[in-house]
Amino acid sequence: MSKTKEPINNGTSHNMLSVGTKIIGNIFTENDIRIDGELEGDVACSSKIILGTTGVITGSANCANAEIMGKIEGKIVASELVSLKASSHFKGEIATKLIAIEPGATFTGTLKTDA
Repeated sequence: MSKTKEPINNGTSHNMLSVGTKIIGNIFTENDIRIDGELEGDVACSSKIILGTTGVITGSANCANAEIMGKIEGKIVASELVSLKASSHFKGEIATKLIAIEPGATFTGTLKTDA
């Protein structure tokens, strides 16, 4: 009986940092990443960063799009859209083309848009 191995990465995979996991360091990825745990460091993503309601980032995030539902203290640089959801708490600096801030979101800091 022969077994066929599946490819490890077919180009559509997503990365995830789960609740209860803490990383001290930097993350670099080409694919989307969802963070529900804690990151002390920087995250660079060619695609989308999703920070879940339990997620915490202390550092910078550089991406195309960011959807923030958790807490972040630092800097976000997004080439397209930053979306601060109602449950988000942001303190720092945002540089983006477009921003969406839902009622209930906490934003303390500076914003630079390049419309």
